[in-house]
Amino acid sequence: MATILEPGQIEAAATSPPFLHLPPPNLFALRASRLERLADGHPLADYLRLVAGLCNVQQRLMDDPPEAAQPDPQRVRQCLDLGLPPFAADSLVREDAWLAYLQALLQRYQPPAQPAVENAVATLREANVGQRKAWAIALVSGQFTLLPAALVPFLGAALQVAWSHWLLSTPDLALKPGNSLNQCPACGSPAMAGVIRHRGKYNGLRYLVCSLCACEWHVVRVKCVYCEQSKGLQYVSLDSDRHAADKAPLRAETCPGCRSYLKQLYLECDAEGEALSADLSSLMLDMRLEEEGFARPAPNLLLAPGGD
Repeated sequence: MATILEPGQIEAAATSPPFLHLPPPNLFALRASRLERLADGHPLADYLRLVAGLCNVQQRLMDDPPEAAQPDPQRVRQCLDLGLPPFAADSLVREDAWLAYLQALLQRYQPPAQPAVENAVATLREANVGQRKAWAIALVSGQFTLLPAALVPFLGAALQVAWSHWLLSTPDLALKPGNSLNQCPACGSPAMAGVIRHRGKYNGLRYLVCSLCACEWHVVRVKCVYCEQSKGLQYVSLDSDRHAADKAPLRAETCPGCRSYLKQLYLECDAEGEALSADLSSLMLDMRLEEEGFARPAPNLLLAPGGD
C-alpha cells in the first residue's frame, strides 16, 4: 500500500540533506596519488610515501579481493532493520573474515629496504591468528598502547580495506544515525575527520569520514561532534597553509566546552583534497593544538599517536 505524505512531510523530505556519501571504488588509489603529491618537500615525506605504497596495495585488494567469507547477510539485514551498524567493528574484528585481507596484504606488499618497516611486516607475518586478532581488537577500540606502534599502518590498512570492501559491495544500505554524532552508522567506529563538500546536492554540507570503512555521514555544521554544543567554536589552521583563515583547505574545529577538536577539509578550497592524506600531512596542527590543551578523539588507523 502506498504511503501518502502530508504537505509538511513532503517539505521535510524535499529539504532533508542526503544522510550518506559513500566513498568511490578507487578511494585508495586517490589517497595514494594525493599522498605522493603531498610528500614533495614535506618534512614527513618518507612516511607519506610509505602510506601511499600501502594505499596502492589496498586498492589492488579492492579491485581483486581475496577469497574470504563475507559478513553474514542475515545478520547484516537484522542490524539494518534494528538501526544498528551492520558491520559492527567491535564484533566482526573478533571473527575470521577480515584475516584474509591481512594475509593478502602481507603477501602482496613489498616493504622498502628499511629495517623498521621490514621488521614490522615480519612481525605480522610471523604472528599467529590469536595475536593478530588481539592487536586488531586493540586498534579498532583505540587502545594504541596495546600493540607495537610500528604495526599500526599495516594492520590498519588491512582492516580498512576489509571494511571498505564490505561497505561498497553491499547494496541498498539504508543506514541510520549512530548513538553519537561521531559514530559511523555502518561499522560503529569513530570519525577520522570531517569534509565540507562542494558539489551538487552535497554542496556546503558537512560529512564525517569513518576512520575504518570510509563511510561518510551527514552532521550539521558548527556543532561539536563530541559534546554537541555550538557556543564558542573556533577554527584553527596551520600558518603554513598560506591562505586567509577562512580560505584554508584544512581547519580544526575546536570546542572550548569539552576541549576537543576535529579536523575538517573544505573542498571548495581544495577540490582534490582527501581526508586521510590531509590528516597525515597536517600533524604539525595536532602538535600545536595539543600544546594548547586540546584533545583529539578522532583516530587515524594508519598512525599510532606518538608512534614512530
